[in-house]
Amino acid sequence: MKVSIIGVTGLVGEVILNVLDERNFPVSELIPVASDTSTGKNIIFRDQKYKIVSVSEAIDNKPDIAIFSAGSEISIKRAPEFEKNGTFVIDNSSAWRMHPDKKLIIPEINGHKLTFEDKIIANPNCSTIQMLMALYPLHKAYKIKRVVVSSYQSVTGTGKDAVEQLIDERANIHGKKVYPHPIDNNCIPHCDVFTKNGYTKEEDKLVNETHKILSREINLTATAVRVPVIGGHSEAVNIEFENDFELSEVYKLLEKMPGVVVYDEPENNIYPMPIISQGKDAVFVGRIRRDYSQANSLNLWVVADNLRKGAATNAVQIAELLIDKKFLEK
Repeated sequence: MKVSIIGVTGLVGEVILNVLDERNFPVSELIPVASDTSTGKNIIFRDQKYKIVSVSEAIDNKPDIAIFSAGSEISIKRAPEFEKNGTFVIDNSSAWRMHPDKKLIIPEINGHKLTFEDKIIANPNCSTIQMLMALYPLHKAYKIKRVVVSSYQSVTGTGKDAVEQLIDERANIHGKKVYPHPIDNNCIPHCDVFTKNGYTKEEDKLVNETHKILSREINLTATAVRVPVIGGHSEAVNIEFENDFELSEVYKLLEKMPGVVVYDEPENNIYPMPIISQGKDAVFVGRIRRDYSQANSLNLWVVADNLRKGAATNAVQIAELLIDKKFLEK
């Protein structure tokens, strides 16, 4: 199994390598790709040294799977070139998510829709993945009418430079600024760029991707906030259903959902927090309570490591699906 990682030296790329190793993914040959400044350098994977190559060299090597985590511009330009060689592309950027002919996949929710013809497969946005992992079983049971979500997103969602900005500010070092304001001791209601509708692209992604994966009938509004946390996104999710529910049944549905951990004992100060999610693949759900201000409504607090299930782990799970479906048999 020849596997190429495009963007191998980035935050997500590094986690992809860890996840491939942890899950014993069958990699016979690794083809690492990074920017020109890293080409020719070596990385270690499973005690073996691999030289970082250019995208063109990776395409010529005809990998079975290419996992992209290098931004939309590179994905749009290069993914079709891999596709022409018969490579399955799993893309972490927003490039292909809303393309009408490309599948947007969370394996636990809609992995069954993948076919052999799906050579470019889109990985949803990190905040969408964790939210829908909690919403999916509830939507099946009660049918969601409306969702109001506020996300509290860690600096790792922006990248290495953002982590550096936070660390520098905490050390009173005047370094490179990624955000338009200080992030330490601050919350910035600004994730991605603002659009003409007054929302940011991050907020629009939550809406559009939910419509594509779950249902276009769900009314959803979002506010995305950057917070001074290194690793782990949190979301306050308010849901209105068409049908009423029993809280005990909500707990059971969430507990049965693969990849979800119900972490909810507020009387013992047990509830999801980013510090608990770091380095884990699970989506943690807590503060589960009825919203008494509106009929058939529920509040949830949802937390996950945005670099794991929000990106790397979901991508590797898609790759595992390709194997399970025997799409990669010679």
